[in-house]
Amino acid sequence: MNPDPVLDRLIDQVRAALADGRPLAIQGGRPKSFYGEPLVGEPLELRPLAGLSSYEPTELVVTARAGTPLDELEAALAEKGQCLPFEPPRFASGGTVGGMVAAGLSGPSRAAVGAVRDYVLGATMLNGRAQVLSFGGQVMKNVAGYDVSRLLAGSLGTLGVILEVSLKVLPIAPATATLRFEMDEGTALQRLNEWAAQPLPLNASAWWDGTLLLRLRGAQAAVAAACRQLGGEPIAAMQAAPFWEGLRDQRDEFFVKAHAAVQTGASLWRLSVPPTAAPLRLPGEQLIEWGGGQRWWCTPAPAAAVREAAARAGGHATRFHGPPDGPVFMPLPPVLERLHRSLKAAFDPQGLFNRGRLTSGL
Repeated sequence: MNPDPVLDRLIDQVRAALADGRPLAIQGGRPKSFYGEPLVGEPLELRPLAGLSSYEPTELVVTARAGTPLDELEAALAEKGQCLPFEPPRFASGGTVGGMVAAGLSGPSRAAVGAVRDYVLGATMLNGRAQVLSFGGQVMKNVAGYDVSRLLAGSLGTLGVILEVSLKVLPIAPATATLRFEMDEGTALQRLNEWAAQPLPLNASAWWDGTLLLRLRGAQAAVAAACRQLGGEPIAAMQAAPFWEGLRDQRDEFFVKAHAAVQTGASLWRLSVPPTAAPLRLPGEQLIEWGGGQRWWCTPAPAAAVREAAARAGGHATRFHGPPDGPVFMPLPPVLERLHRSLKAAFDPQGLFNRGRLTSGL
């Protein structure tokens, strides 16, 4: 194996921290540093660990090191007419592949195509014993350790340092169309659930302030037929594309207003609920995505009220932005908390990495 000074430096830093009992804060481009509890510890810088290790367009698989800029990966895929179909939010420039997997966040198309974890085929990580471990592979049929690779998605670095990841990619859809409908929240939720049960090329949806936008993607004939069936007002691609990009990166009008409201004491919450859940009664403004399954609330309501509303609907709530008011993430049920602590003990027994990022003691 060829010497890798960047990896050697990371291993040495983990060994030193292990010997001294010092926590480490895993860092990449940091556009998602706001997400989760505050980082604690000595910075463990991953940006130098960059580059595409392999890319096989005909196999729909790419392997990238953790510090690879997400923009660089997406540009390489676009050159071959391919993409990350789950549209990972970028928020700002500078994000990395490792940060994308560690955050586990997906964009507008998540309900239609799946989440980040569904596209993780394999991963190499550095655990809390300074050991380099590999799981999974580069093809879907290789299931050895497959679930371990997926566990890293959304772990916020609490299990270990993602060094490299293999991802399934997909061709860019040949046709895309956006339709606009004027309807209230209840009608929008009803229609979205009705349409979800039909063989339609639904890819993304967004409802806000009496307007529902629906994005269709797929074969030309399927998209054209769906447009005729659904009706609505067609939105030109040059207007629709910036909207969906803004929604993906939280730069559209709703989020701009929400970030301004946060400065005056409100909070921005992400509620994950069943798509069939009835409208939630909270003060403030709401944007609904994922066919009704993801509901963003910018509200002055206290955390307890928001979490109670989410739980009553059969879901949970995460504070994305806003003043501290209890933990960022909802407390886990006892069984799940024991599982999380067992995983942490197995991969990072001394609690070196991103201590407390998900929840206290993890």
